[in-house]
Amino acid sequence: MKKRVLSFVLALCFVLTLLPAAFADSAPTSGTCGDNLTWRLNGSVLTISGTGKMTDYYLSNNDTTAPWGEYCSSIKSVVIGDGVTNIGEGAFYNCARLTSVTIPSSVTKIESYAFENCRSLASIAIPDSVTEIGYSAFENCISLTSVVIPNGVTEIEYMVFENCSSLKSVTIPSSVKKIGTLAFANCTKLKDCLLYTSDAADDR
Repeated sequence: MKKRVLSFVLALCFVLTLLPAAFADSAPTSGTCGDNLTWRLNGSVLTISGTGKMTDYYLSNNDTTAPWGEYCSSIKSVVIGDGVTNIGEGAFYNCARLTSVTIPSSVTKIESYAFENCRSLASIAIPDSVTEIGYSAFENCISLTSVVIPNGVTEIEYMVFENCSSLKSVTIPSSVKKIGTLAFANCTKLKDCLLYTSDAADDR
């Protein structure tokens, strides 16, 4: 009996010595994403806080280099705090379960690929403060049903909404003077473009 107890204690001690290493190897759930920006993941909610520009996360091997990239498959909601001025390139690329995004009026630019392949994103409110939306920003957002382009945007970049197969309506302000190639390619349900400008070049 004593030998069994001793064996159990030794085995337990061995397991406990491994725990710190196991936790050390796990991905962090908070960190920095800009000079004055931080991120924190709480369950399925990712919150970006601070002031200034978010880091651009360039795509490599069809994956994102964003620090929360390992958790992309579990992120359902993104809350961007007031003070953030842009949404970084490829920031939420491949966050396939993302359904909700809160964008404050401090944001002026949504960079390229920012929400590409966010296949569960059905709606997004883009504030009037946004003046630039980068190419492929919403490409392959197959659940997106409607979009209102803010008044300050002058150009809809190429492939911004390509393959948004559920997109039914787009509101385009008179400030838009150019619509890039394939901006609405394969948007097979798109029938309603409100306030469409006659001098915009649409290559759908």
